[in-house]
Amino acid sequence: MLRFIFVLLLAATPLRAEVALPSWNDTPARTAILDFVDATTDPKAATFVEPKDRIAVFDNDGTLWAEQPVYFQFLFALDRARALAAADPEWAKTPALKAAATGDVKALMAGGEAALIEVVGATHSGMTVEEFTREAGEWVRTAKHPTKDRPYIDMTYLPMVELLDYLRLNGFSTYIVSGGGVDFMRGFTDEAYGVPPPNVVGSLGKATYQIVDGKPQVIKDPAIAFIDDKEGKPIGIMRSIGQRPIFAAGNSDGDYQMLDWTTSADGPRFGMIVHHTDAKREWAYDRDSMVGRLDKALTDAPAKGWLVVDMAKDWSTVFAK
Repeated sequence: MLRFIFVLLLAATPLRAEVALPSWNDTPARTAILDFVDATTDPKAATFVEPKDRIAVFDNDGTLWAEQPVYFQFLFALDRARALAAADPEWAKTPALKAAATGDVKALMAGGEAALIEVVGATHSGMTVEEFTREAGEWVRTAKHPTKDRPYIDMTYLPMVELLDYLRLNGFSTYIVSGGGVDFMRGFTDEAYGVPPPNVVGSLGKATYQIVDGKPQVIKDPAIAFIDDKEGKPIGIMRSIGQRPIFAAGNSDGDYQMLDWTTSADGPRFGMIVHHTDAKREWAYDRDSMVGRLDKALTDAPAKGWLVVDMAKDWSTVFAK
């Protein structure tokens, strides 16, 4: 609702700097964003970019919403594991599935990547894509974060939602490009960010076309088809969007290739990193974090010309509610 009100206010008001990005402090970060938008949307400027080329891509976890203590899709998988095991005790027949069903994260992590893949495959398959996406969206709206005690839909960052709105109002097309599952994200991105399902690029599980009870369906399979992370992000963008963006935002080394690819081309380019520096309002982490590790991208940002947004200094508000 807050995002909707903000859009209405901007739509009825000239886009003056004093009303744009109201949850951003008046720092060089905000100025840099406003200057880039001005430079690329002024028809008289040599840096003008045609609307069809104003493509902006955003990572999701840690960039548009929080990602601690673990990625939220993993917590969704644990909740689904508990529900599936409760409905059929035989479902949790392996150590990894048993650990997931009982919420034993330590035992699950001890199983390594293979255990995590097994749990995601088992909890993200056996239903139609539409059913899965609806269930994921309902979970995001109703389940609560384990320490913040708020629905996951309210773990989005208000300054970033404002940025998405501001770019769109200035003729940009906005996309989410995330390592998260595309079917999971499409359950809530329109409501949370104003980004509709076709504009979501993410990791893909395999699927099959089947006739179920006489009706054609696309059924999710356990296997993974594509990981939209690191080198996969530029590939995912080209496969789904078909052109290189001029604006890219991320928060971790998993976004490095997307930022580098976006900003290395000719013409006006903008790369942005959300740096988690606010332990009081959110979390503070970067190089040593198990989730959203920001090391190489943080080191290389100055040389690459990427804007590093200091969450504690640059944002007057973190969460919308």
